[in-house]
Amino acid sequence: MKTLRIGIDVGGTNTDVAVVDQDGTVLAWHKAPTSSDVFEGIRGALAGVLAQIDSSKVGQVMLGTTHPVNAIIRRSGLGRVGLLRIGAPATLAIQPFAEWPDALVEVVRGPVEVIRGGHEVDGREFVDLDTDAVQRFAARCRDVDGVAVVGLNSPINPDHEQKAVAIIREILGEDVMISAGHEVSGLGLLERENSAILNSALADVARTVRDGLTAALSEYGITAEMYFTQNDGTLLTADEAVRRPVMTIGSGPTNSMRGAAHLSGVENAIVMDVGGTSTDVGLLVEGFPRESALAVEVGGVRTNYRMADLISVGIGGGTIVGSTSPPEIGPDSVGYRITEDALVFGGSTLTLSDISVAAGRAKFGDPSRVDVTDNAVHETLRHVGEQLGVLADRIKTSRGELPLIAVGGGAHLVPDEMPGVSKVVRHDLAPVANAVGAAIAEASGAIERVYSYDDHGREKCLAEARQAATAEAVRAGADPNQVRITRISEIPMSYVPGGSVRVEVKAVGQLLRTDAAR
Repeated sequence: MKTLRIGIDVGGTNTDVAVVDQDGTVLAWHKAPTSSDVFEGIRGALAGVLAQIDSSKVGQVMLGTTHPVNAIIRRSGLGRVGLLRIGAPATLAIQPFAEWPDALVEVVRGPVEVIRGGHEVDGREFVDLDTDAVQRFAARCRDVDGVAVVGLNSPINPDHEQKAVAIIREILGEDVMISAGHEVSGLGLLERENSAILNSALADVARTVRDGLTAALSEYGITAEMYFTQNDGTLLTADEAVRRPVMTIGSGPTNSMRGAAHLSGVENAIVMDVGGTSTDVGLLVEGFPRESALAVEVGGVRTNYRMADLISVGIGGGTIVGSTSPPEIGPDSVGYRITEDALVFGGSTLTLSDISVAAGRAKFGDPSRVDVTDNAVHETLRHVGEQLGVLADRIKTSRGELPLIAVGGGAHLVPDEMPGVSKVVRHDLAPVANAVGAAIAEASGAIERVYSYDDHGREKCLAEARQAATAEAVRAGADPNQVRITRISEIPMSYVPGGSVRVEVKAVGQLLRTDAAR
């Protein structure tokens, strides 16, 4: 039986790998520096864990990667995308690509067309779809890398989007990447449009990551199901991640939070993930990251993905410490070069890791190489502790004290006592909580729809929503017998007649074991 799962998390400083059994017990783990060739880091980390286990028992591999978000931020590897908005005349006031950074528009923008069509908020057809305009648009897109199709209120009724996609597919063929807005994002036309554009722009990046992981695994003779972790701490199959790469751009912090809950057994807590370059702080609610209720900007583009509610600061183990008094801390970091540049490893750059080692908080490298006064060490750690304390206080939703789980390779920077924190929870495997979180992740499904409670009744509408979310989770790979509903949100829409309510439901379940994982 292939009972082992490998979780891989590629960070800016380290690539972490953890192996768990079917009960979630961590059997092996390894950290390797993230090099300029990311797949070298993955291969190195894999080699470290495969030396400790029987690789023939590996049935599933989960990857969390920074590739997609880095591609957006750096404007590299992105495809040129044609955009079809179905929403004239109602949506002509704001043009596509509004408020995008000019440099990103120059790379991504292909042919753009706003045509007649779309639906009302209750799902009724707003105006007929202009199919002739769809055909003309498709003819203009023969040289693009991808297409985004976004209809007015398509998450409520995707009919026009689906018809347009079918027409474009017939003209451009099966190989072109076409992103339908209702499949990648929720309500909110501009945010959904931006999400669909980015999704198609990331197609080649996602294929490169999938194929690179496949090649890395084959080098070690591993044949296993492959999954990518997505923004909400759950999974997509590798092929589905290629189809919807935008769903993976925020997976790193959520992996750490899920791993923190699993390792500590604490399901409601602040999580402070301290890496080599930055610190992310989030809130666990019933074992899952609290999701942000606000629109999220990715590389300067406004989106509405399901993302963890996080606060970040440029403090990490590789953060450079200046020689001034008081010391200037960051935001620059030595990143993955920490084992070469930090003083404790024989380098010439003073980092926060050096300060931690000098204070006795961390046990690695050679402490004698750190020539810093005790006062400077104390002052630096006090300043870091104050900044982290502010973040912990900001992420809370009430004045009461909460436990704080410290994870990540730089967790030694988190002080043992902080205002508003009942206790600081640490675990021996905290440095690889992100990889553990990837390894134990589950499949999920989520829906966002508008229902008329006056017409159909609340219970019937919620039952339908639960069923739809469960079906999505099963389609994502969850075992139908283990799916559970983890969130139901009801938001009355007072500006819409008929007792209309915006309903969001999320379902989560353990992966269904297939023949490849047995």
